[in-house]
Amino acid sequence: MALSANSSATELIEQIREFEPAIVAIADAKARKQVEREISGSKLRTEIVGESARLAEVADVVVNGVVGFAGLEVTMATLRAGKRLALANKESLIAAGPVVAPLRRIAGAEIIPVDSEHCAIHQSLRSSQNVDRDVAKLLLTASGGPFRGRSRDSLQSVTVTEALQHPTWSMGPKITVDSSTLMNKGLEVIEAHELFGVGYDAIDVVVHPQSIVHSMVEFRDGAIIAQLSMPDMRLPIAYALEYPSRSANSFGAIDWSELSRLDFEKPDRDTFRCLQLAYEAGRIGGTAPAWLSAANEIAVETFLTGGVKWVEIPRIIEATMQHHDGLIPESVEDILQADRLARDWAKKETQN
Repeated sequence: MALSANSSATELIEQIREFEPAIVAIADAKARKQVEREISGSKLRTEIVGESARLAEVADVVVNGVVGFAGLEVTMATLRAGKRLALANKESLIAAGPVVAPLRRIAGAEIIPVDSEHCAIHQSLRSSQNVDRDVAKLLLTASGGPFRGRSRDSLQSVTVTEALQHPTWSMGPKITVDSSTLMNKGLEVIEAHELFGVGYDAIDVVVHPQSIVHSMVEFRDGAIIAQLSMPDMRLPIAYALEYPSRSANSFGAIDWSELSRLDFEKPDRDTFRCLQLAYEAGRIGGTAPAWLSAANEIAVETFLTGGVKWVEIPRIIEATMQHHDGLIPESVEDILQADRLARDWAKKETQN
């Protein structure tokens, strides 16, 4: 029904020709003109627009896979339209949780998480008749990233190439770097709090390098229910699209004759300080998670372009958070202002 991209015009044109969607949104103005030129000479009746939020007008389910805070617009528009949001953009919910929450009460509006960890929790919670009463703890699993087991001293001079070598998942550069610092898991802790209404003291992170157990729920009687599958993002995507039914296609099925072991360990919060920074921001609440997310985006962008070392990422975030003004957001503008302020401070910190 609808497609969206930022600037990948060539790929988008191929998809338009294959699927003939009713509407296509492409944010980059130059790329949008390229798409318009290609489509204008064809028999296709696809409408080309600049705002991704327009997709919610025609789609029954909107998959939000926009990278970073830029995904907020799509999240808000989809829920306002009373549609299902298949959410892969964690930053918009993390940064704008207080203003997104009321929209979830709109008739028809619902969030089905696409992150493998939150999808696993969503599936595990289906076994409970009374989640508020029965759940004791959410257990988010983390692969540990490419630097699991490394000491802080050994990480002083890691390269961008090394940070982008994730051991189990193939992802974009920003989320892969976040995985290497454990900030990705910290953001997921905040997202789990927002999605499932569970307090931070009842959300734990467990390092699981095989990425077979995608997350678990511990219930008050001590029972733990987990979702297991091979690392394959098609499974949570299909789950979000087909819910409450199950997809007829099998993604990530385990060959038990090949799987020999499952390992678990505690995360090293001293070496990977971003995880602890995320817990602290989540507990502060208000616009603190927005500041955290914005500062992290700037720090990671600067690292990817060679402006700072990998070990400087948590320092930049922590220094930025010292300027947090304690604002309790009441509107999207409050969130946008928090994002702008945090980015400005973070950019200053990258130069120190």
